[in-house]
Amino acid sequence: MSERIPVRTVETFEPSRPKMKVKTSDNLIHTRSFTGLFRNLRITGAGFLFLLFFGTVWLNWGGRQAVLWDLSESKFHIFGATFWPQDFILLSALLIIAAFGLFAITVFAGRVWCGYTCPQSSWTWIFMWCEKITEGERNQRIKLQASPWGLNKLMRRSAKHTLWLAISLLTGLTFVGYFTPIRPLAEELLTLQMGGVSLFWVLFFTGATYINAGWLREAVCMHMCPYARFQSVMFDKDTLTISYDVARGENRGPRKREVKPAEVGLGDCIDCQLCVQVCPTGIDIRDGLQMECIGCAACIDACDSIMDKMGYAPGLISYTSERQLQGGKTHLLRPRLVGYTAVLLVMIAALVVALVERPMVSLDVSKDRGLFRENSQGQIENIYSLKVINKTQQRQDYQLSLVDAGDFELRGKTALSLAPGEIVGVPVSVAMLTERPASSSQSLSFKVMDSDEPGIYSVAQSRFVAPMNR
Repeated sequence: MSERIPVRTVETFEPSRPKMKVKTSDNLIHTRSFTGLFRNLRITGAGFLFLLFFGTVWLNWGGRQAVLWDLSESKFHIFGATFWPQDFILLSALLIIAAFGLFAITVFAGRVWCGYTCPQSSWTWIFMWCEKITEGERNQRIKLQASPWGLNKLMRRSAKHTLWLAISLLTGLTFVGYFTPIRPLAEELLTLQMGGVSLFWVLFFTGATYINAGWLREAVCMHMCPYARFQSVMFDKDTLTISYDVARGENRGPRKREVKPAEVGLGDCIDCQLCVQVCPTGIDIRDGLQMECIGCAACIDACDSIMDKMGYAPGLISYTSERQLQGGKTHLLRPRLVGYTAVLLVMIAALVVALVERPMVSLDVSKDRGLFRENSQGQIENIYSLKVINKTQQRQDYQLSLVDAGDFELRGKTALSLAPGEIVGVPVSVAMLTERPASSSQSLSFKVMDSDEPGIYSVAQSRFVAPMNR
């Protein structure tokens, strides 16, 4: 006789209250203006990042653009340092560090990257500000959207899109300016002489900024960004997320300021809907943590302003953890966070060491396609092509040699003088001084060394091929 599946009683819940309609009839989210601590923090942080992005590209260093990824020369200048394709492993390390940094901050405080520093969010806030100064506050924009086309609507919409396009063009020009010198690029744009590849990429990033920040907005965060999908995997009960205190806020409902909530059976939430109206993704945080929440804390600022007017304590919506909402105490130090932080610090230290110890001369060796040849002295020779790169900002003298030469001799031009950033190809030969080789294929180590500073050198490996029977 087969076993029966055990049956247990499941508690029934009252149906949740319907969600507020956050989008208007035009299917757009019109946010309301607000002030508060987190808004000021976001403006300060974003302002600093905008200053870095738009300002750094115009700085000069040593007669050239301070930060420039010169694709034509395959060089990346960053102030006094120059990086080459051979140094791209450092870029990979930097990206891995950024990823672990994102993991660590997500475990600690949720999506603060999205709310405060993500370019999509930052540019969207700017475009929303353009809407405010050209079309008015939230209610005015809703009325304008519903009104028929006329001179007033045409002028306001034209002003808004003109600002959007101007900011987008400046963004596109600045971004391309990190790959092509910005000053001649800007001059070509102002004189309408820009063409070819530069024009394509400036227009491409102009269009991408205009569409993403002006039209797509929250759709990028909700449907296109992968971070929204995997963030919940990284959260735990101690992660600080923006949360609504249900125990304190319910039951929600309107009341006069002088009425105490307990006297009428209400919580602190007066159901003013302000937290919904300021949300850039149009969610109601009172429905719980949602994938669409970007952690911008706009709802916290809005709610705190209402709590202040009502004479209630702030923090009905706040950065808190699930454990604290359940009556416990948030554990800031926990294994996952400590692990991410430790790995992050180790990788940062390793990157710093790699940057400090980075050889300022590079050597690449290519063996000639021919296996070997016999010279006039009856010795077996192999031909090689050496490529030497001076990574410093000064002219340097170098010496070529073999490491632990033994039975081999390097022949050809071994003394070099290279200008800053110069790349030189040097053909050399290596002769075997013995008649009988120890093996038909032996390892060789070529070395290029600074003539004045022996501690600056680079070593590259290759093979020496010889016949076994002579």
